[in-house]
Amino acid sequence: MEAKQTVFVNEFTNGILDPNGEMLGPVKDGGYIIANTAPGCWGPMITPCIRGGHEVTKPVFVEGAEVGDAIAIKIKSIRVTSIATSSGNDKPVEGRFLGDPFVAVKCPECGTLYPETKIEGIGQEAIRCANCGADVSPFEFTNGYTIAFDSNKNIGVTLHKEAAEQIAREGRYYMATPDNSVQNPIVTFAPHDLVGTVARVRPFLGQLGTTPARPLPDSHNAGDFGQFLIDAPHEYAITREQLKDRTDGHMDINRVREGAVLICPVKVRGGGVYLGDMHAMQGDGEIAGHTTDVAGIVTLQVKVIKGLNMDGPILLPVEEDLPYLAKPITKKEKEMALDIAEQWGVKKLEESLPISFIGTGANLNEATENGLKRAAEVLGITVPEVMNRATITGSIEIGRHPGVVTVTFLCPVEYLDKIGITQLVRDQYIHSLE
Repeated sequence: MEAKQTVFVNEFTNGILDPNGEMLGPVKDGGYIIANTAPGCWGPMITPCIRGGHEVTKPVFVEGAEVGDAIAIKIKSIRVTSIATSSGNDKPVEGRFLGDPFVAVKCPECGTLYPETKIEGIGQEAIRCANCGADVSPFEFTNGYTIAFDSNKNIGVTLHKEAAEQIAREGRYYMATPDNSVQNPIVTFAPHDLVGTVARVRPFLGQLGTTPARPLPDSHNAGDFGQFLIDAPHEYAITREQLKDRTDGHMDINRVREGAVLICPVKVRGGGVYLGDMHAMQGDGEIAGHTTDVAGIVTLQVKVIKGLNMDGPILLPVEEDLPYLAKPITKKEKEMALDIAEQWGVKKLEESLPISFIGTGANLNEATENGLKRAAEVLGITVPEVMNRATITGSIEIGRHPGVVTVTFLCPVEYLDKIGITQLVRDQYIHSLE
């Protein structure tokens, strides 16, 4: 099939990212993907027929992307379409799943695995097994809220019981659930523990990446959540070694927002770019386990980078999101540095640009080690050198607790030249270099 300049996406997976599954497209190298994304986390979590914990878009085949390459994904725009949503801290309900409540839901009465459901009324007992009528939701809120947004999607306010229940009765409307989405709207639960809380909206994608080299539940395509798959009792169980096939598309890093560039590994032919789990806002760490899942319209541009073989993603955040120490060196700062260099006989200063490597693992320590190792392997340097650079010209930042971090630092341009991304990085920070 001839590649298209623009691929429009409004289809979703059943929660499983399968390298042998159908891909949309293909999209031209340098072309665009425009998608209407479905809310992640809570809606799919109370929809047992979705087997991955999220409901992400069907992957898109990128022309010319082969295993061992990378795909640079430029986030051109993110627009929230939901009017309101609900979220909060979760508690699994025992007896309603096989090993993992995100992946393998089982009806507690008829025993049906991945049961179809129907909504009866509102509240936390509204999700019923279509086969026997039992309350089948595998999760409940420990502390939850319903939040509504202004028409320009700048601010959200959490609502009282009456307003939450009004929204619950027309959940798909208020959440602007995409037409082809099958998830139950989480606003059906009508949580209202927080009332009158004001939160700024700054949307980003919790899921953005490429298809893993083996079938994985979408929310578990990461080094922390992927731990639950190791020797699991359900059909998507893997070994510890097989977790290497992940692509870390589920990051929940709030810097993966409009204006950022995410460079992703290609582990299956065509890459299989997918997205979803848009959030209206989130502090570093997503410490409640969940944040404000929303529907939205996303525009991406993709560019193949030949021969950039890497294990996990690289992020080029917007400059505002860079740690202070990792911001590009300004002309004035360089002039000061030249004075010091001349004073001490240093003949040449490094030319450097910001770069951020994603690390994931069972916990934050393992994630940090993973990020340091990935940076060293891609750049062809030692881990101690990465440590030093991240200490004096960067930072280690938490993406998601328990096990996603970014290792950010000013990287010598000569290293970027070797892996062929200097111009991409320079273009990202051109305004600060002028």
